[in-house]
Amino acid sequence: MCTLLIAVLLIQKAGVARFLPDGSPLQFHFYDKSCPNVEKIVRHVVSSAVASEARMAGSLLRLHFHDCFVQGCDGSLLLESIAGVIEGEQQALLNANSARGFEVVDAIKAALEQECPRIVSCADILALAARDSVAVSGGPSYPVQLGRRDSLTANRELANKNLPGFNFNVTDLVAAFANVGLSARDMVALSGGHSMFAARLTPDPQDPTAPAAMLQQQCPAGAASDAHTV
Repeated sequence: MCTLLIAVLLIQKAGVARFLPDGSPLQFHFYDKSCPNVEKIVRHVVSSAVASEARMAGSLLRLHFHDCFVQGCDGSLLLESIAGVIEGEQQALLNANSARGFEVVDAIKAALEQECPRIVSCADILALAARDSVAVSGGPSYPVQLGRRDSLTANRELANKNLPGFNFNVTDLVAAFANVGLSARDMVALSGGHSMFAARLTPDPQDPTAPAAMLQQQCPAGAASDAHTV
């Protein structure tokens, strides 16, 4: 779980503007007056979603990762395509038929709109949901700086360019992470906390207690190969 905590912190480091348009920095207590229950509401919706489907924790973490790698953590991944206006990032190669959990983000936004209409940005929701996904899965929690503004544009071309591909070699991966200000060490920590693929588990038939064998029991044959678990 420490790796997962590192992963989320690195996600927020990737290409992130730490200042608002007016030059003021992100803040730990940004919504204390305008929406004081924001973190409680986000945690409640995330907890319910993960309780219903444990895989959702990894999916929400991945949404934040894929959002931050394109234009910074600005919620651009949530924008749907509009013909002639926006080419949404959801249809990028590494997101299409893979990125999931949008309905949970919508549920969080709906709950917040009832509590404090038009106050909390979707970019901040993604940051909080990623943190809470780790926490409700048994990992640590931590304070999140808030005050991000949602992008009005998406960039599918940049998503195709920036997101690390499944066929990347080590050189490609190091370059992709360096492009958003992350080191090779950061890459290893983020990759380790990001996903686990059932197809890559090769147990030792002579030792059923080996880690790979134990993990394969939790990720049996036939499980979705694109599952991202926490």
